[in-house]
Amino acid sequence: MDLFQKILELDIAYLDTLTKRINRPWGYLFYNEAQPTYFDANHAHIHENPKNSKAVIEEVILFYKERNIIPRFYLYNLEKLSSFMKELASFKFGFEELVSPIQIWNGEVHVQNKSEYISIERVTKENFNEALEIECSIKELGGREVREKALAEEFKHPSFSHYLLRYDGEACATACLFVHGGQVRMESVATKEQFRGRGLIGELIYFLQAEVKKAGKEDLWVFPINEKIEKVYAKYGFITVEKFITGHAFLGGSSIKEIQES
Repeated sequence: MDLFQKILELDIAYLDTLTKRINRPWGYLFYNEAQPTYFDANHAHIHENPKNSKAVIEEVILFYKERNIIPRFYLYNLEKLSSFMKELASFKFGFEELVSPIQIWNGEVHVQNKSEYISIERVTKENFNEALEIECSIKELGGREVREKALAEEFKHPSFSHYLLRYDGEACATACLFVHGGQVRMESVATKEQFRGRGLIGELIYFLQAEVKKAGKEDLWVFPINEKIEKVYAKYGFITVEKFITGHAFLGGSSIKEIQES
């Protein structure tokens, strides 16, 4: 299995936990009517050029408009999709190219000498609301509109384990692990604004790496949202193995870059 197929399989497995999927001859339709503004849960996925681009675009527009969801595409292997992107332009779709770094942990466990003020625990029913408030404060995770429902679903799903870091007793950072077979994906890394710049998220990452090693999993992946975050993860043993150029086409609403920069 090549790298793209390996990453695609892990990504599809992850998306299947938060949305519904319909397999189509040209790709996938993802939709979650309970979370209509959650981009990852509501998009058509394409990585091969369809035989009839116009028919696919019309199908996708109708599918999402019937559900009162903005039609959008996530596009992969852009070099193969030039004719499809031209057809998207004729339908007046907005379009943006995104650099999508793929990083894998080098497997080296960091010996932690964390401060006596730092403690790390699993998210449980008792501390769930503390973790929720942290994640809802991070706009890059979608804010309260997305995370309030998404975290509740993830918390119930056996493939996820969520963690909470406290400093001097105060909940201040979160992260989670998504497990699919021997592969693990780190997600929802978040720190309260007033606690940033203290290296706390690094302590949480080192803890999760040790958990992955202890569980005997093959690989730990992270998919940073941009190259700035990629550099942060590089400090904690993550190596960039690829940078995919992906596309986001949308028939209304905001672009991903606009949301990240707002």
